[in-house]
Amino acid sequence: MRTFYPEIEPYVTGVLPAGDGNELYWEISGNPEGKPVLFLHGGPGAGSRPTYRRLFDPAKYRVVVFDQRNCGRSRPHAVDGDVDLAANTTAYLLDDIELLRTHLGIDKWLVFGGSWGVTLGLAYAETFPHRVSEMIFRGVFTARREELDWIFQDGANHLFPDRWEEFLAPLAPEDRGDTVRAYHQLLNHPDAEVRHRAAAAWGAWEGVLLTLLPSPEVVESFTEPEFAAAIARIENHYFASGAFLEEGQLIRDAGKLADIPCVLIQGRYDAICPAKTAWDLHRALPGSELILVDDAGHAYDEPGILHHTIETTDRFAA
Repeated sequence: MRTFYPEIEPYVTGVLPAGDGNELYWEISGNPEGKPVLFLHGGPGAGSRPTYRRLFDPAKYRVVVFDQRNCGRSRPHAVDGDVDLAANTTAYLLDDIELLRTHLGIDKWLVFGGSWGVTLGLAYAETFPHRVSEMIFRGVFTARREELDWIFQDGANHLFPDRWEEFLAPLAPEDRGDTVRAYHQLLNHPDAEVRHRAAAAWGAWEGVLLTLLPSPEVVESFTEPEFAAAIARIENHYFASGAFLEEGQLIRDAGKLADIPCVLIQGRYDAICPAKTAWDLHRALPGSELILVDDAGHAYDEPGILHHTIETTDRFAA
């Protein structure tokens, strides 16, 4: 089984002013003359991790990673309840990606995305197809209403009824018919303690769904105050607005990408992004390759997912 490349540090980092008071952290690792690849992290609001660099052969790739608005090492950070997220939308993120590409002098790059990174990667590729050489998408998510309902209304709760009850606990019974809207009120409450409790409950629910087998360590990491505040506030901000996309837009417009090589890597037992979404995208995207991993859930570092990811990045490196 393939696994991570050795640990590596960036050879350059920077902070890019993006307007509206936003500053984006970015880094590049690997070979300065290598094949450019853009890594798009999940959430939205999860930020980047050092292990993301290790999905790519450092001798062959120029690996670009950045923290999307208001999370990770980008500033201002959503942990501050006074930070206004109005300038954090899909359209703004697409502009940020193009700003970064231009700043780095890259003509075309491979786009790699996981989970929310798939949504953002598809939106970017459908808007700027001439800037994308290949696409690798893991844990396919396109932010359709049925996908959001699966996570936050009626779907995953059938697999985890005990943890679902914990997720509902902060909400009044009359507000549970639309948990995303109800959490929006709590995550933007003027009382910091109310916001923190809601963020922890939101993060715990997502942490439970993330892995095929139970992982208390993952759940704990998703309830860490700064991480939970960013991922809960930003995810909720996006999901309450349908990710600022037309319903079904990304799969509807997938035909625009027919000439771009694309591999979809999907855990069959993904409890966050059910395999049906990957199947729908695969059928809509001519020439795409779908790898269904039978013994995997959603997490990028589960052995089967990781194996096929490294195999695919190695293949495209050539």
